[in-house]
Amino acid sequence: MFKPLLSCARPVGLGALVVAALTLSGCASFQNAGTQMSTLGGLLTPHRIDVQQGNVVVREQVQALQPGMPRAQVQAILGTPLLASAFHADRWDYVFTLVRQNQEPQQRRVSVFFAGDALQRVEADELPTEQEFVAALQAQRAAGRIPALQASDEQLRAFRERHPLPEARPEPAPVPAGTFPPLEAR
Repeated sequence: MFKPLLSCARPVGLGALVVAALTLSGCASFQNAGTQMSTLGGLLTPHRIDVQQGNVVVREQVQALQPGMPRAQVQAILGTPLLASAFHADRWDYVFTLVRQNQEPQQRRVSVFFAGDALQRVEADELPTEQEFVAALQAQRAAGRIPALQASDEQLRAFRERHPLPEARPEPAPVPAGTFPPLEAR
């Protein structure tokens, strides 16, 4: 008596498993479809702001450092370190990152080591000169067609017909001058 019920349960369970697997595999394609729909098939992209973190350290600043300089002088040249650990009191780290839309992220590190209060050595990534860094900031992004920011007379006339100015309201009547109680008791 129980045998027919068990034989029916297996195909139904297997079918449910297949339907669940197909449904879950479609979730990934729905995520991509949502992204494609929100950007109109990749034609529009959202604006992403530039993100700069840390101190900008250029080659000329590192070249100005000399072994034996006191910490205060190093800080005057490079600025406040991004990382100054209590566990590594003789090491300051300067980390710089810049993320811009349509460009490769930039990341540079400079580590300054001290012996007591005197500069001992500097370890740094390949740093740009100040001119190279400024030129990289001014690099043109992907140039697109710039829309005309000027309307013709007929476009202005058509706009004014569709959106008439509200009627001018009369000026409110001036408040009559009268006697008011004194502000201070006499």
